[in-house]
Amino acid sequence: MLYYLFEYLENQYQLPGASLFQFQTFRAAMAVLLSLLIAMVYGKRIILFLQKKQIGESIRDLGLEGQKQKAGTPTMGGLIIIISTLLPVVLFADINNIYIILLIITTIWMGVIGFIDDYIKIFRKNKKGLKGRFKILGQVGLGLIVGSVLYFHPEVTIKEKDSTRITENFKVEKVFGQDTKGVRTNVPFFKDNELDYADFITWAGDGLEDYAWLIFIPVVILIVTAVSNGANLTDGIDGLAAGSSAIIVLTLGIFALVSGNIEFSDYLDIFYIPRVGELLVFIAAFVGALVGFLWYNAYPAQVFMGDTGSLTIGGVIAVIAIIVRKELLIPLLCGIFFAETVSVMLQVSYFKRTKKKYGEGKRLFLMAPLHHHYQKKLYHESKIVTRFWIIGILLAIVSIVTLKIR
Repeated sequence: MLYYLFEYLENQYQLPGASLFQFQTFRAAMAVLLSLLIAMVYGKRIILFLQKKQIGESIRDLGLEGQKQKAGTPTMGGLIIIISTLLPVVLFADINNIYIILLIITTIWMGVIGFIDDYIKIFRKNKKGLKGRFKILGQVGLGLIVGSVLYFHPEVTIKEKDSTRITENFKVEKVFGQDTKGVRTNVPFFKDNELDYADFITWAGDGLEDYAWLIFIPVVILIVTAVSNGANLTDGIDGLAAGSSAIIVLTLGIFALVSGNIEFSDYLDIFYIPRVGELLVFIAAFVGALVGFLWYNAYPAQVFMGDTGSLTIGGVIAVIAIIVRKELLIPLLCGIFFAETVSVMLQVSYFKRTKKKYGEGKRLFLMAPLHHHYQKKLYHESKIVTRFWIIGILLAIVSIVTLKIR
């Protein structure tokens, strides 16, 4: 809203300083400051409200050190993240931008699913929460919306590099052509780093490129579902999900910055995506909200994010990665989420296989997800979280370096 207000003041009255709001970097800086302020100041009030309404976490005894003491800690703290993100976005972002609209929908959509899940756990006294099939149905629904918009919406384009020219200084530079549609992405570690999803269907015959959505939309659904569930599994000890997610989102902000800048994208040989630079405002607000939430979620946690937060975080990360055409980097960039998910899958499959074969199930890990394995090995929560953050930072650096390693 302030973006449009100051644009009007600049055009009509040439108000000094109003032109600052035309710069995405300035609005991103304002967004991160405001989101951090909201999370830290009003987060405490939300925690007190949750305590007053007795919205506390019900802790199962898993035999983990210090676990029983966490019983009754306020949950649904994901509301802090959602509110602290959306308010600065509405104030400082261009809310007519299709990518901003998609991310607002994602935040609200996944927030509602997570809220329903937490509500059932707390008020209906059902520890299982929302049935798995309904949760998956909600994730699939979001993936269907995101995939359809990114495929069919006319403003979702990339700019082609279709020629070169000699400058006055006798340098060769690439000339960008018209905006084009298409479902292409960048492949890390390869010199010819362009992958067109249409190639997976056009081999069957000519004229099938118009049906590339049959490949692209299911891929989007898979990514949204996988990353949101991965974030959900990672939310098991104080500060782990919020801190890891802040690292991931900040890295995606760098990708959005270079993909939305015609010179950076040309130099790095990645897609220049018109209008994607506006993501910086949303990403800045989201990072500020995560860091502000971490103020209260760091060990010992005063509030848990619950599924309201974890599902929202995963959904937002997935959608941003798809928008900036970096979805193939998710297993690397979101390596913490990936490891947590794989540990659960391996644990369950190995247990079932050994039970069928030997009559008694065996386990690969002391407990899954992976962070519980280290808790069982008597590592302190703070040590586990800090080391996971360090690993997350290393993975983020490697992900950024892939822009040049080919």
